[in-house]
Amino acid sequence: MAIVITSIFFIIIGLALGGGGLWLVTLGGSVFYLFAGLMFVITAGLLLMRKAVALWVYAVLVVAALAWAIWEVGFDWWQLGPRGGMIILLGLWLLTPWIRRPLGLRSPTGITYAANPWPLAVPVILAILVALYSMTTDPHDLAGELPKDMVAANPAFGGSVPDGEWHQYGRTPFGQRYSPLDQITAQNVSTLKEAWRYQTGDVKRPEDISETTYQVTPLKVKDTLYLCTPHNWAIALDAKTGKEKWKYDANSGMNPDRQHQTCRGVTYYADPTVAAGQPCAERVYLPTSDARLIALDAADGKVCTSFADQGVLHLETGMRYNPAGYYYSTSPPVAVAGKIIVGGAVNDNYSTEEQSGVIRAFDINTGALVWNWDSGNPDVTTPITEGQTYTTNSPNSWSVFSVDETLGMVYIPLGNQVPDQLGINRSDNVEKFSSSIVALDIATGQLRWVRQTVHHDLWDMDVPAQPALIDLTKQDGTVVPALVGPTKQGDLYVLDRRSGEPIIPIKEIPAPGGAVSGDHTSPTQPISDLTFSPEPLQEKDMWGVSLFDQLACRIDFHRYYYEGRYTPPSLKGTIVYPGNFGTFNWGSVAVDPERQIMFGMPTYLAFTSRLLPAADIPPRGQDEKGSEQGLNRNDGAPYGVFMGPFLGLLKIPCQAPPWGYVAGVDLRTGKIAYMHKNGTVRDMTPLPLPFKVGVPGIGGPMLTKGGVAFLGAAVDNYLRAYDVTNGRELWQARLPAGGQATPMTYETDDNKQYVVMVAGGHGSVGTTPGDYVIAYTLP
Repeated sequence: MAIVITSIFFIIIGLALGGGGLWLVTLGGSVFYLFAGLMFVITAGLLLMRKAVALWVYAVLVVAALAWAIWEVGFDWWQLGPRGGMIILLGLWLLTPWIRRPLGLRSPTGITYAANPWPLAVPVILAILVALYSMTTDPHDLAGELPKDMVAANPAFGGSVPDGEWHQYGRTPFGQRYSPLDQITAQNVSTLKEAWRYQTGDVKRPEDISETTYQVTPLKVKDTLYLCTPHNWAIALDAKTGKEKWKYDANSGMNPDRQHQTCRGVTYYADPTVAAGQPCAERVYLPTSDARLIALDAADGKVCTSFADQGVLHLETGMRYNPAGYYYSTSPPVAVAGKIIVGGAVNDNYSTEEQSGVIRAFDINTGALVWNWDSGNPDVTTPITEGQTYTTNSPNSWSVFSVDETLGMVYIPLGNQVPDQLGINRSDNVEKFSSSIVALDIATGQLRWVRQTVHHDLWDMDVPAQPALIDLTKQDGTVVPALVGPTKQGDLYVLDRRSGEPIIPIKEIPAPGGAVSGDHTSPTQPISDLTFSPEPLQEKDMWGVSLFDQLACRIDFHRYYYEGRYTPPSLKGTIVYPGNFGTFNWGSVAVDPERQIMFGMPTYLAFTSRLLPAADIPPRGQDEKGSEQGLNRNDGAPYGVFMGPFLGLLKIPCQAPPWGYVAGVDLRTGKIAYMHKNGTVRDMTPLPLPFKVGVPGIGGPMLTKGGVAFLGAAVDNYLRAYDVTNGRELWQARLPAGGQATPMTYETDDNKQYVVMVAGGHGSVGTTPGDYVIAYTLP
C-alpha cells in the first residue's frame, strides 16, 4: 500500500513540476524543473512496476539536483534548502523498508531481500553533508572593521544641544543620530535592563487605514521627554520614571483617504524673548494628519494661542485643490533662526489634482508666512498673497530636514510628482527638482543648490531620508563641510554641503529604455561610488520554501519586464529593484562625527508595478482605504498602477534572502567595511523560528560615543545593540510590538544614561501594533 501511495504522490509532484517546468522553458528559463518532473514520473512508474531500478533513477535526480543547486548558488544554505529539501526527504523515504522491500528479490527458499539501498543512499548522504557544510558558511557576510581612532577631537554636532539631551529628530540640526554619551559601551551593553515602560493609550483602531504606524523618535529636553502618537496626541513624560506629565489630543479625526496615519516627531523651541517659567516660554509644535501645526506650551501641553490662528497653523492655505485626507505632515518641521520650516506629505498616486509640495517658513512665534519655496515656481519665494495658490502637485518633501545655521542653509530631501510611475507632461521644474536634495537659504528660501539622485523618476525613488551633516577630514588634513544623503536606490551621496558638489565621485551609467507610449526614460542615471545598490536580479535568485513556489517565482520573473535597475513601468508588469521601500528609507543613517564613520541598515526587497489604462480602472469602492500597495488610481492620469512587493504563492518574497543587513562605512575613504545579516524570521512565520536570514526593516539607527549602535526596525520585534566597529550584535531585547521607529538616548541629572525605543508596529510591513515607549539603562 505504501508503494502505491508513494507512486501516486510522485506522479502528482512530477506533473506539477513538469508542467510548470515546461512553461518555464518556453519563457527561456531553467530546464531543471522539467527534468525533475520527468524523473519523478519515471520513478513513480517504476515503483508501480516494483522495479528496483526506481532507486537508481531517483539517485540520478538527487545527483543532478545537487550539482545544479551548487552550480547556481554555491554553498548558500538558504538557497540550497528549497532546491533540495523535498528531494532529499523523499529520497530518505524511498530508503525505508516499506519501499525497498517490495522492490527486492524473493529467493527460491521464500526469503525476501530488500532492494540495495546504496545506489540512492550514497548521493543522499552526500547531499546531506553538503547541506551541513553550507550551514557553517555565510557567502553573504562581509567581515571587516571600521577605524577606531578619533579623527576630530572637537567635532561639530550642530546646534548647542547639551550632551545628555536630544532636542531634534536626529538629536541636533545636523541630523547625525549620534550621542556623545559613553556610559553604555560595547563591553557593558549586554547588561542593559528595562528601566520603565509607558503605554500611550493610542492604539490601532478597526477603522484605521493599513498604513497606521508608530515611527516617533522622542525628544529629551531638561528632565522631560516629548513625543507624539499616530493619531496626533502630544505627550510629555518624566525622563527618569516615564510617568506622564501631560497629554494633548489634537482631535485630527479619521479619514479613509489618508495614505498614512503616523507621527515621526514633534519640534521643540525655546523663545529667547520670553522669561523662563512664563506661559509658552518653551513650546512643542505638533504636526497633524489633517494638515495643521499646533503650538503647545512645553510645560503643561496647553495651546499657545499667540501662534497663528489661536495656536493652530492651517497648512492647506494656498492650495488650489484641497481634497480632505490628501495632504498632511508626518514629520517634525525644523526650528531655526526664529522660523519654523515645514514640508508636507501628499497621497502617492491618488490624483493629479493634489496639493502643492511647497516648502514654507513661518515666524515661529506668530505663525506669519516668511517665505515659500515652490519647486513648481522656484525663483519667487516672497510669500504669496491672499487669493494666490501654489503650483498644483509639485514635488513635495515628506521627510525631515537638516540645517546648518552657520552656512545659512536648510537641506530638503524632495520627492516626486504624482503619479510616481508616469512622467508624461512633466514640467522643466519637475524634471529638475524631483527626487533630489535641495539646499535653500534659511533667510529667504532662495535656492542655493540642487543635486538630483534620479533623472525622470518613474519608480517612486523620492529621497526619503533626512541628510546627515558632518565635517569630514580629508586625507590631506583639510576639513570639508559634508552632507551624507541616503537614497532608496542604495546610493549614498556624500556632498560638499556648501555647493552640492560630490566629495565621493558620482558617475552616469546607461539605463534601460522601453517606457510606455507617450513617456520616455532618461538614457543615463547617476550612481555614487559609495553605493549599496544590489546586483541585478537573475532567475537563480528566485526563492521559495519549496521547489513549487520557487518555480512559480521563476515563471513570474520571466513574465515581468526587467532589465535591471531603472527598468521602466509597463503594461505587462515590471520588477522594481531596489523596491519602493528602498535600500534606505526615512530612518536614514547614523554618523559619528568624531570617528567619521557611518552605520546603516540597507534593505533589499523587490517590488512590482503594472500600469493599468484609466478606462480599465474599476469604480471606487465604498470601503477603500488609503494604501501605497495594490491599485493606485492616479485619477486624471492616463494610467493607474498596481504595485506591491514581489511575493510568491505563500506571500513570502520571491527573491532569496538576505533581505536586510547592518553595515558600516568609513566616510573618509568611502569604503564599506562590513555587512552582516540583520534580524530573524521569528515574527514572519506561524512558528517562532529564530533563523537569522536577514529580514526587511523600516526604521533608523542611533550611534553613541560608547561605540554602540542601536537599531530596531527589522520585522522581528527586537531592539538590538551592535558593536559599531565590526557590526557584531551585542545585545537584544524582545519588544511587545514592532520597533519601526528610531531609538534615542539621553542622560538624567543622576548621571544615568537611558536608551528609549518606541514599539508600535508598522501597517505596511505587518508588524505587531502597540503603543509602547520603553527605556533601558544599566543596572
